[in-house]
Amino acid sequence: MTDGELQDICNYLIVVAREAGNVIRHAQPTSLTPTSKKNTADIVTQTDQAVEILIRSRLTERYPAFDFVGEESYKVGLEITDQPTFIVDPIDGTSNFVHGFPAVCVSIGLVVGKQPTVGVVFNPFQEELWSAVRGQGAFIQQFDGSIRKLPLVSAPSDGLRSACIGIEWGSDREGPNFELNLKVFTMLARTTTTGGAFVNSLRCTGSAAIAICRVAAGQQDAFWECGCWAWDVAAAWCILSEAGGIMVDGHPGNWNPPIDNRRYLAVRPATEGQKEFVEEFWWVIGDARSTYGPAP
Repeated sequence: MTDGELQDICNYLIVVAREAGNVIRHAQPTSLTPTSKKNTADIVTQTDQAVEILIRSRLTERYPAFDFVGEESYKVGLEITDQPTFIVDPIDGTSNFVHGFPAVCVSIGLVVGKQPTVGVVFNPFQEELWSAVRGQGAFIQQFDGSIRKLPLVSAPSDGLRSACIGIEWGSDREGPNFELNLKVFTMLARTTTTGGAFVNSLRCTGSAAIAICRVAAGQQDAFWECGCWAWDVAAAWCILSEAGGIMVDGHPGNWNPPIDNRRYLAVRPATEGQKEFVEEFWWVIGDARSTYGPAP
C-alpha cells in the first residue's frame, strides 16, 4: 500500500473511532451490569460487544479483503497472519468504564506483515485522539481541536532513577504472574540502598493503549506489562514507533518482539539512552518470568 492509501485508511479509522467513542460516551456505564471473563478483575460489558460489532461492520464493509481481530470476538487459536489485519479493542479500560473513571479508549490498529502500520487511539471522555501512519509521524488532537506532533515532552537523562513508569496489575492475582508483578513493582519502588531502582513514580492507568500513547508523548518514560494482548497494543505501538519510541520484550533479551508477544516494554522517544534504559529495566526483572508469551 502507498503512503496515500495508508493515510486514507488512518483518516477513516479516525471517523470510525469517533463514532464508536460517541456510543461509549453516551452508554452510562455505571448503570450496566458487567460480566466476568476470567475473574472479577477481568470484565466485559454489553457496550464492549456492541462497539466491536459497530467497528467491525464499518471496517469490513469498506475493506472486505482485510482480516479482522477483535477482543470480544477472538477465539483461541486464531492467528495473526501477514495479511493486512485490523486489530481492535472496542473499549480498552473496561474496568475504568464501569467505574466512570475517564481513562477509556477505542483502539484500532492496522498491521501489515504483522508490523504495526496504522494506529488510532481515541479517549472519548477526555477528547484525546492519538494517530500515526508508518513513516509519517505520530500526532495527538486534543479537546480544543489543536493537533500536535509527538513527543510533547523532551526526555530526561537519568535513566530509571528519574523515570515515571506505567504499570498494570492485570487480572492474575495469584501464581507466578502475580508474583512477577510484585517483584518488579517492589524493585522499581525500593531505594537503591535496599537494592531497588528507586524510580520517580509508578502510574497505573487501567488502559495499556492510553499508557503507551502517554509514553509516545513523553508524558511517561516507559510502560511494562505481561499478559495484555495484541489488541491492547497494536494501535499504540504504531503511535509509539512513529514518535521515536521503541517496543521490546517484557522479558529480558528480545529487542524485536512479535505483535502477539503478550509481554511488552514500551520506552519513550529519545535521541540517546533507550538501549541503556531497557537494559536497566531488564536488570530489575532479572531471572523472574511470567507464563505469558506468543502462541507457539
